[in-house]
Amino acid sequence: MQKSKKAKSPRQKAGFRLFLLSAPFLLGILIFSYMPLLGWSYSFFNYKPGRDLFDCDFVGFKWFIAPFNNPVLRMQFVRVMSNTLGINLLYMATMILPMIFAMFLMEIPWKGYRKLVQTLTTIPNFISWVLVYAAFFSLFSTEGLLNTLLIGMGVIKTPVNYLTENSHMWLKMLGYHLWKGLGWGAIVYISAITSIDSEIYEAANIDGAGRFQKMWYITTPHLLPTFFVMFVLQIGNIINNGIDQYLVFSNAMTQDAIEVLDLYVYRYGLQQGNISYATAVGMWKSLVSVLLVLIANTLSKKIRGSSIF
Repeated sequence: MQKSKKAKSPRQKAGFRLFLLSAPFLLGILIFSYMPLLGWSYSFFNYKPGRDLFDCDFVGFKWFIAPFNNPVLRMQFVRVMSNTLGINLLYMATMILPMIFAMFLMEIPWKGYRKLVQTLTTIPNFISWVLVYAAFFSLFSTEGLLNTLLIGMGVIKTPVNYLTENSHMWLKMLGYHLWKGLGWGAIVYISAITSIDSEIYEAANIDGAGRFQKMWYITTPHLLPTFFVMFVLQIGNIINNGIDQYLVFSNAMTQDAIEVLDLYVYRYGLQQGNISYATAVGMWKSLVSVLLVLIANTLSKKIRGSSIF
């Protein structure tokens, strides 16, 4: 007699259903995150667009060591890495601002006004950088609102194009970044604040704690684990800036000050057609990012006793 099949437990059935629900997302990750890694093979060939990859000359690690052997590429690479690390270090130094903003926002007693402020500060995150540049262009160009007001008040006689001045460009990029992402970055901290047990605040009220004392001794300790997770993830992205913001604000006067690694890869790969070199730099960037995340996670585990994965 054949043995009857063992019935699946409810836990196994629930796990299988969850797997089916997550399968489309796993498939999307496979298609859009892992299959493009096949493109890394371009970095080992002297690839020319329009030709079959294996009809091109195999050059090994030529494009990986090109920034170190070629003086021109070396100077460009040093400048680009300086911009990338400098701007990202400024981002990391201001990562505490979304947490502070969320803490003060949740202290607003009027719920309607609090939601209004949260909505107005979150909306810029969904505006493309092209529209952001258009808005700042209408404000800071030679015929923009700021120059019109200053000339009308007699403060200046000739208009100034603030978008083409390359002074303090890192701080300007930081300002644009904060304006666009401050409200969005505060969402995760608002969620963490709402999960804090209200009885803790009630006990603090009984003990006579003031508003700032509750923020410092209750809210801040509960938000620090979330902040450290976000900080560790940002360390892994310290050489990842994206290209949208820097591409739209880049011009002949400001390019040297704000050309970051992602924009550098874009220009060499698509504008100049050197896909092999751009792929090698992008591959190097990805590997360094993964290494930085692992290092930051190890340090977090040793210092705080917990890791993010």
